[in-house]
Amino acid sequence: MKKLLKYLKGYEKETILAPSFKLLEAFFDLLVPLVVAAVINRGITGGNRADIFRYVLILILLAGVGLASSITAQFFSAKAAVALATRLRQTVFDHIESLSYSQLDRLGTGTLITRLTSDINQVQNGCNMTLRLLLRSPFIVFGSMIMAFTIDVPSALVFAVAIPILSVVVFGIMLVSIPLFRKVQARLDAVTSLTRENLTGVRVIRAFSKETEEVLDFDEKNDALTKINEFVGRISALLNPATYVLINLATIVLIRRGALRVSLGSMQQGDVVALYNYMAQMIVELVKLASLIITINRALACADRVAGVLDIAPDMEYPDAAPDLPAPASAGNEPESKGSVIFDHVTFTYGGAAEPALTDISFEAGPGDTIGVIGGTGSGKTSLINLIPRFYDAAEGAVLIDAVNVRNYPKGALIKKVGLVPQKAVLTAGTIRDNLRWGNENADDEALWSALRTAQAEEVVKGKPGGLDAVIKQNGKNLSGGQRQRLTIARALVKEPEILILDDSASALDFATDANLRKALADRPKTCTTFLVSQRASTVMQADQILVLEDGVLAGKGTHAELMQSCGVYQEIYYSQFPDENPDNKKNFSRTTAAAAGNGPVETSAAETANGKEVLA
Repeated sequence: MKKLLKYLKGYEKETILAPSFKLLEAFFDLLVPLVVAAVINRGITGGNRADIFRYVLILILLAGVGLASSITAQFFSAKAAVALATRLRQTVFDHIESLSYSQLDRLGTGTLITRLTSDINQVQNGCNMTLRLLLRSPFIVFGSMIMAFTIDVPSALVFAVAIPILSVVVFGIMLVSIPLFRKVQARLDAVTSLTRENLTGVRVIRAFSKETEEVLDFDEKNDALTKINEFVGRISALLNPATYVLINLATIVLIRRGALRVSLGSMQQGDVVALYNYMAQMIVELVKLASLIITINRALACADRVAGVLDIAPDMEYPDAAPDLPAPASAGNEPESKGSVIFDHVTFTYGGAAEPALTDISFEAGPGDTIGVIGGTGSGKTSLINLIPRFYDAAEGAVLIDAVNVRNYPKGALIKKVGLVPQKAVLTAGTIRDNLRWGNENADDEALWSALRTAQAEEVVKGKPGGLDAVIKQNGKNLSGGQRQRLTIARALVKEPEILILDDSASALDFATDANLRKALADRPKTCTTFLVSQRASTVMQADQILVLEDGVLAGKGTHAELMQSCGVYQEIYYSQFPDENPDNKKNFSRTTAAAAGNGPVETSAAETANGKEVLA
């Protein structure tokens, strides 16, 4: 919690005034029993109505001043608490944005959402209650004891004995409950993660009729959260009855002793009433203190969780100065390597993974080249292209952009060079124009329409009411998968990047639209290096260089013609998609046709038999 107090900087006045006015209110509350005692001793017992009227006016005045002090304290405490939560939420959000993909993978989305929302709300509530009551309640408790000593010392000893016993009970329960509140928030993380997963994947869940299983899974995690909440609630609930029992026992002793002293003439009746009122104030304040301690415990547990996120230092370091680019070929020209990409024996492993996702990858992409990346599911295609904008750092080897190691680019400098279209098309709530301008805020309508035409999305936008100003719902829910993909491609093109990465961005497109997109991209001026990641051979076969990945290893690289001669993995992918061009299929077809014509069985060569390709007539 101490680490978070710095976010109250600039609100020192509020943090001082809030408890100060609460103490002022408490001071007036401590005067009330004395005035009541005076009403009894001087007014009622003495039969002096003037004194009764005067003291009643004093009580009304004390109540009015106390109410004004309470409202003022509430205003300042709320102002400080809201400021703390606002700054903290912004700081945590900014810090999360600075973390690497690896760190975000380890933390998980569910726990980050919980810490940004529920945890910070608990911290805000704890701060508000602390400024209002943390000083007031002990002040009333100990103030009541001091005021009791001013009335009658023997009777006040009851207070002196009761307060330490109550303190032991309260703080003992507090020490037990603090760790439990941390577990409560951890269980809440699990519920939040599962809820988010179900809401985002509701279509898939219903498509496979998994609603019952998901409900049972949610019930299990929700029950675990409920049980631990009930357990910590039972422990916290002990505060009220425990304090009530102790206070009532002390009250019984106090009244008995006071009655004896009144009988002996050592005290007046009004003094006994005043002592009882002080004991009643203690009861109220200890109940408040018990509730406050529960709130503070929860706030402290949540504050530790929030501080835990802020304590995670970004594991990617960035230099302050821009890298030294290669010297231009001639004076006044751009560097020849602009948009070039080099992988130099790169090996990459995800955090916590047992084996590398990529192993010893080496290739070069020249400026303006089109590079195809193909391979089976899980072969490492996305892992490879995520290293280019430095979403992850290579474990071994180096990735060079414009002949400079990606680690040597200042923060934000490298990503400006790269336009990325991820596998999952992501659009935000707003207009189409707003989404397209993500990479280039100054892009005019002509640039937007040009990018839309290239991305085969012009008809999509024209078909929407408002055109570029048509509203897109969150995550593009009012668009089809293909429309979302084409708009994300257009968004990347508006950026006019030096390196364009299309990560399986045509998976939702039909073959005709995919072909038109590839043709439009090929017709563009060679101003950027393009990476086409796909499982379709037709998408990459016209590339200047094709990288074939298998289980994280570069199984082959070269042009389509070269790979068809030298790379078995590429041949297998290609023929699986174009079986009519498979020479083995053609041989089998001709033999089967001959046998059907009555020409008898066809002899099979030894090599074909060895390869398991013999066809029986």
